[in-house]
Amino acid sequence: MRNLDRDGGPTEQLERWLDEAREAGVEAPGAMTLVTVGGDGRPSARVVSLKRIEDAALVFTTALWTRKVEELRRNPRVAAVFFWPALGRQVRLEGRAEFAERELAEELFAARPRGHQLQAHVSRQGSEIENLEPLRERLARLEAELGEASVPCPGDWGAVRLRPDRIELWQESDGDRLHRRQLFEASAGGWRCSLLAP
Repeated sequence: MRNLDRDGGPTEQLERWLDEAREAGVEAPGAMTLVTVGGDGRPSARVVSLKRIEDAALVFTTALWTRKVEELRRNPRVAAVFFWPALGRQVRLEGRAEFAERELAEELFAARPRGHQLQAHVSRQGSEIENLEPLRERLARLEAELGEASVPCPGDWGAVRLRPDRIELWQESDGDRLHRRQLFEASAGGWRCSLLAP
């Protein structure tokens, strides 16, 4: 067992693995399965896109009316998973989610592809609809109204920081099924590191 600096260790390793996944041409390397828990104790999972890692926190964005946001407001405890099968790697995290400042949401919204920005204005993600045509009409009207102008960040768009307190880095073995499982747990002095049996 050893202690690592709180701002280093597992999140730095996660950043390296993300870079290596990008370099290897892995599709959607920042795809992160996020698990929240509803007020009735029922878990729900969905894939979100990691935008960045900063100050040992993982940042993603979301519309603020979604089920996941409602669940995060009631219970900020979350779990998340990255899986890159082509590289034989997986990262499991547990921690707390917190809503970030408006400036970060606006900055990250501005970096989204234009089609994603427009969709955020015309569709109430996850709400029940009769069909897609009214949304397509709304989208066409918005595109015509904006022309070449930039798409403003909606007032109900936000950024979330996931601050992990438990991270497991899993590396597939080359053939003997004795995979490497390295567990990091946050402690007062940094990260406590241990090796788990495969």
